[in-house]
Amino acid sequence: MNIELLAPAPNLACGIEAINHGADAVYIGGPRFGARAAAANSVEDIRSLCSYAHIFGARVYVAMNTILYDDELAEAERLIGAVYDAGADALIIQDMGITRLRIPPIALHASTQVDNSTVEQARLLESEGFSQMVLARELSLEEIREIASCTSLRLEAFVHGALCASLSGRCYISADKCRRSANRGECAQYCRLPWTWTDSKGRIIARNQHLLSLKDLNRSDDLEAMIDSGVSSFKIEGRLKGMSYVKNITAWYRLLIDGILSRRTDLSRASRGRVSLGFEPHPDRSFNRGFTPYFLRQRPADPSAPLTPKFVGMPAGIVKEVRAGCIIVKNNPSLNNGDGLVFFNDSNCLEGFRINRAEGSVVYPRQMPRIRRGAKLYRNRDQEWEAMLARPSASRKLSVDVTLTETVDGYSLCISLADDPSLRAEAHLASPQKAVALSDPGPNIRLQLSRLGDSPFEAGSVQIITEGPRFLPSSALGKLRRQAVEQLLCAIRAAYVRPNRIPSLSPVHPCPIDIPASFNVSNREARSFYAERGAVNIQPAFEIASPRPDLPLMLVKHCLRYERGWCPRVHRQASPFAEPFFLSSGAVRLRIEFDCDNCRMALY
Repeated sequence: MNIELLAPAPNLACGIEAINHGADAVYIGGPRFGARAAAANSVEDIRSLCSYAHIFGARVYVAMNTILYDDELAEAERLIGAVYDAGADALIIQDMGITRLRIPPIALHASTQVDNSTVEQARLLESEGFSQMVLARELSLEEIREIASCTSLRLEAFVHGALCASLSGRCYISADKCRRSANRGECAQYCRLPWTWTDSKGRIIARNQHLLSLKDLNRSDDLEAMIDSGVSSFKIEGRLKGMSYVKNITAWYRLLIDGILSRRTDLSRASRGRVSLGFEPHPDRSFNRGFTPYFLRQRPADPSAPLTPKFVGMPAGIVKEVRAGCIIVKNNPSLNNGDGLVFFNDSNCLEGFRINRAEGSVVYPRQMPRIRRGAKLYRNRDQEWEAMLARPSASRKLSVDVTLTETVDGYSLCISLADDPSLRAEAHLASPQKAVALSDPGPNIRLQLSRLGDSPFEAGSVQIITEGPRFLPSSALGKLRRQAVEQLLCAIRAAYVRPNRIPSLSPVHPCPIDIPASFNVSNREARSFYAERGAVNIQPAFEIASPRPDLPLMLVKHCLRYERGWCPRVHRQASPFAEPFFLSSGAVRLRIEFDCDNCRMALY
């Protein structure tokens, strides 16, 4: 089984660095219709990314995973054709109406926004010609294993990054409160707000806490278990993250996956090229809200981060003394000028400041904070770390065999991939006069031929086959080498084979008779898709329907009652408060209902 490390590409530059740091594939937003509207990219940038990725056999998936309206179908059809012509390997979609458009034979991946959580969903997608599905984040190993046993679809699962409180594709609070739909790539992140939790009598259970803000996903310790359950693509969240995050987290998972591959002969890597890192990756040093494996093995005790949705960072010492213009810090891990420090104030709110100058245990803030002795400090910006990752921090190279051969009329230089000699290129140098050198110039020629510079190649073996010692000018060798390298790049790109869309099965797998609003049907083609597969009662998507007070604005696997130890099925202690419960933030007020049969919490 090929194991794929799938990294985010917020933009072209980040996509290239994701490849350099070990990604087997990257996913990137197109010009429109991506679930991160702020991470759109031009078709030309996608073309450039594909050109670079395909050298290493790495793939580029374009995310067009929003729901579409009727008047957008024609533009979506045009854009899909454009990204296919640009070289994209697959399209990540949510809207089933796209399958009915006149689109090229591009491979289709089902976005996690489709809420891919059941065997029936997998069978439907497989029958429709999808080749890969992004699993719901809430699934356990057992649930993944059950789906894998019933489908030939490649299973893609998130392993790192931000978690939405609501089930993917089932969050409507942003659309309801400010007309910014998460299913349209415009989520206003209400789940990151501070909420006050009250009971039916108005008694406060928790005040101004980020009760719906979850920690970030980190499944570093569970990769092999996920593989054994059927996952073959490991996805890193982060199309709104920066370059240092993409570099660090991609490199971290590359090392972990390579460690597994080195022990498992039944597994193989999904791309090629040796990655050399110029730093030691560390996930704690990139943006996170604390980590959780979520529901992979069991219900987590504390998946939320109620104090703050921001990046707290790593421990940076304790305030020993506060003086005029400076702070004395003990147990500090070598702080630097420009570092960012944060602390929780007396109200348990996060505050921060930047270091103007650091001299051992003494730090001089740019602006003195109101901070007390004994406060714990955390570094959420490491200036030295960020500066290091702003520079070239990794390279990826393909090993090649280089052979210089004397011919009747000059010399021939052959360069071929070490792991695939059929991919080769030759360049020729006419040299009618072959001067015999006074001493063997072989080492100099070998050195010149090994200098592959900024190309994606590194010399493995270098052979020189001549009738005797020869002298060749460095300029002539350089020209010969450049010609061969360029020809080999062309040969690799020409040999690259993109995956095609899998034909739909006949007959297709039937869909449910009733299609609720949670299926997010927002255009005529999506309605026809479900109608042709046996659906009778097709409800319109929340975004185009009349107000639906019976539809939860959020459907949440994380349960506040469970977290407090009041679960009627698990805990012995009953809640001392009267239900129903409510959450309030500003003018927004939500009613909580508990669905214990499905172990979920619904917010209305």
